[in-house]
Amino acid sequence: MYLNPMLSRRGLLQKTGAGLGALALGSLMGCGTRSTAAVNPMTAKPPMIPARAKHIIYLHMAGSPSQLDLFDYKPELQKLTGQPCPDSLLAGKRFAFIKGVPKMLGSPFQFKQHGQSGQWVSELLPHFSSVIDEVAVIRTVHTEQFNHAPAQMFLHTGQARLGSPSLGSWATYGLGSGNQNLPGFVVLSSGGKTPDAGKSVWGSGFLPSVYQGVQCRTEGDPVLYLTDPPGIDRSMRRMVLDQIRTLNEQQYAQVGDPETLTRINQYELAYRMQHSVPQVMDISKEPQHILDLYGAKSGFVPESDGPGDPRVKYKGTDATFANNCLLARRLVESGVRFVQLYDWGWDHHGASPGESIDETLPIKCQQIDRALAGLITDLKQRGLLEETLIVWGGEFGRTPMMQNNIRDTMVKGLIGRDHHPYANSMWMAGGGIKGGIAYGQTDEIGYYIGENPVSIRDLQATILNQLGLDPYRFHYRYQGLDQRLIGPSDEGKVLKALLA
Repeated sequence: MYLNPMLSRRGLLQKTGAGLGALALGSLMGCGTRSTAAVNPMTAKPPMIPARAKHIIYLHMAGSPSQLDLFDYKPELQKLTGQPCPDSLLAGKRFAFIKGVPKMLGSPFQFKQHGQSGQWVSELLPHFSSVIDEVAVIRTVHTEQFNHAPAQMFLHTGQARLGSPSLGSWATYGLGSGNQNLPGFVVLSSGGKTPDAGKSVWGSGFLPSVYQGVQCRTEGDPVLYLTDPPGIDRSMRRMVLDQIRTLNEQQYAQVGDPETLTRINQYELAYRMQHSVPQVMDISKEPQHILDLYGAKSGFVPESDGPGDPRVKYKGTDATFANNCLLARRLVESGVRFVQLYDWGWDHHGASPGESIDETLPIKCQQIDRALAGLITDLKQRGLLEETLIVWGGEFGRTPMMQNNIRDTMVKGLIGRDHHPYANSMWMAGGGIKGGIAYGQTDEIGYYIGENPVSIRDLQATILNQLGLDPYRFHYRYQGLDQRLIGPSDEGKVLKALLA
C-alpha cells in the first residue's frame, strides 16, 4: 500500500484499518484459513497460580434455604419457640417483611451428628448426611443485601446492580474451556422459574459476550434453535455460515468491534454443538445404577412446568434437579469449565401455600437430597472430585424468628422465616477443599456470627484461588479501571482454613 508522507494520523488509520483488522482477526481466529475448525476463544489457558480445581459445579438454591433447619443446629432456639422476639434483635434492623414483634421459631426438624467428623445435619437430608465427611460446611456467610435480586447479583457478579460479569464468565474468560465443541459455561435450571435476578446472574456484563452462560434445557432441543430447520442439511448450513462469516469479517475490518468476533465464534460453536451437545445431554445412555444413584429419570417432565405457581405443585419425586446434577457430571467430564445449576423455590416465607418451612421445605429437600449425595459419590468414584469444586447455597439466610406480616400465629403449612443477611450456611466439596469440617460459629439462636465471619468477597476470592486465578491480580480493563470480581479493595480473603 502506498502512503503519502504528508498523510494525517486520521488518514493513516483509515488507510490501514482494514489491514490491521484482518491481522487481528487472523490472530484471534487461528491460522486465518477458511477452515471450519477455527480457533475457539474459549481454548484452555494456563492458570495464573497453582490450581486445585479445573471445573466448578455451582448449585444455587434460589430464594435461600433455611440454614437453621438444615445445617446450623440451635437447641437453645427450640426452647424459645413461640416467645416474643427480644427488642435487642429488632432495634435498628431492616427486614423484608417482618413487622412489629415476631415470635421466635425453632426448627421443627430433628438434627443428628453424622460421619467421622460428627457434623450436625437435619433429618431432611438423610442421603447427603452419608457424604458429609467430603464436605466443608461454612456456617458464617454474611452479605450486604437482604432482597433476592441484588443479593443474587452480589453473590454471582460481585455487584448488587446490573452490568457486571458473572462468576462463570470470569472463570471462562480467565481459563477458557477444555472442550471446544461445547460452551465453557453451561446453565441448567429447575423449580419452574429462573432466579429473581433473571439471566443477569449468568451474563457476561462488560466482558465479551462469548463468555456468557449458555442455558441448556433438559427436554426438547438442549439449546433452542440449535437444530437445522426443515429442508436444511449440514452441508447447506456450512455454506450459509461461510457466507455469513465473510460478511462479518468485512464488518470487523471496517469497524473493529470485538463483538463481531464473538458473533463469528458463536456461529461456529453452534455448528459444532449440533453434534456434541445432544450426546452430552442424553442421560438415557447412563446405566440404571447411576440413574438410581442420583434419583434421575430420563425423559422426566415436571408437573411444575405447567401454568400457575409451580410451588403448589412441587412433589418430592420431581427428578429435574437430579437430572441436572447428572448432566453436570457429564458436562465437566467432557471438559466444560463452569456448570451453574439454579433451583428455584427456596423462599419459604410461609405467607402463602407452597412456601412454608414445615411443609414445602421437606419437599424441596427430598428433590435435592439423593442428587447431592449422588453427585459427590459419582465424581469421587470417577476421580473427578479432586479437580471439581462444588459450591452449594443460597443468596442469604433465614431469620430465627417467624415471619409475621400476614399472621402472628403458627398455622400448619403457613410457617415461614424472613430474609436474614447476618448469618447463612453454605458448603463446598472437592477441588482442594478440606472435607469433614464445619467452619465458623453463630450465636445460640443463629442470629449473629460468633466467630470466623465469611463475606461474599471471601467466597469469591476462595473460588478464584482454587481455579488458579489470583483474585487480587485477575482483572479486566473497563472504563479506565482494572475491574475485578472481588471489587476494588482487597477485603476478600482466601479461606485458607478450608483448603486441603
